[in-house]
Amino acid sequence: MSTLIEARGLSAGYGKMAVVRGVDLQVGEGEVVALIGANGAGKTTTLLTLAGELSPLDGEVHFFGEPTRSPMHARCRRGLSYVTEERSVIMDMSVADNLKLAAVPPATAFEYFPILEAIMDRRAGLCSGGEQQMLSLARALGRQPKLLLADELSLGLAPLVVTSLLQAVRDAADERGVGVLLVEQHVRQALKIADRVHVMERGRIVVSGTPDEVVGQLDRIEAAYLTGEP
Repeated sequence: MSTLIEARGLSAGYGKMAVVRGVDLQVGEGEVVALIGANGAGKTTTLLTLAGELSPLDGEVHFFGEPTRSPMHARCRRGLSYVTEERSVIMDMSVADNLKLAAVPPATAFEYFPILEAIMDRRAGLCSGGEQQMLSLARALGRQPKLLLADELSLGLAPLVVTSLLQAVRDAADERGVGVLLVEQHVRQALKIADRVHVMERGRIVVSGTPDEVVGQLDRIEAAYLTGEP
């Protein structure tokens, strides 16, 4: 399994203030890696740095085996897709036009989310939150990326929608070899589809392992989400 992206001793943040410190992680072809932790733990900062939106303060990002400081648009041209925690759709455009703008054939989008076929003429701003997120993910996966970075796909959505979104992520990894780094608040849902898990607290990875290895610590992890304390 080839490594698609890797953080080595990564420290990152805003200005000179490090939010993330000493992070080591990697994502290989066809695997789903979950990055979980409380709000403010540094998960989004980690994704932004891996994507090229932020520059490392220390350490390195390796992209397809080579160290890089290239910007996000250059990484996207090489096979990166990034779904932000804000839904990545154009609200004033129809579902069909959103797919067209992303150069994603409708048939490809329907393979992931058949429900989109019935709402192709609907303006994205009039779609439900779940439909918008399905459209966001269909746009990202429909570009046939090698690597997907996804930030809080499930935020504010019903459990059935969350299941559908995460299953699409798992299918992309299994059927198309996409490597996925998934930031997710729904810990138990994420563990069902992940191959490996990293738990982040206060800018550092404090637990790493397979879902089976991490599941025994779920009560402590979820308590940290509620209290903000490890």
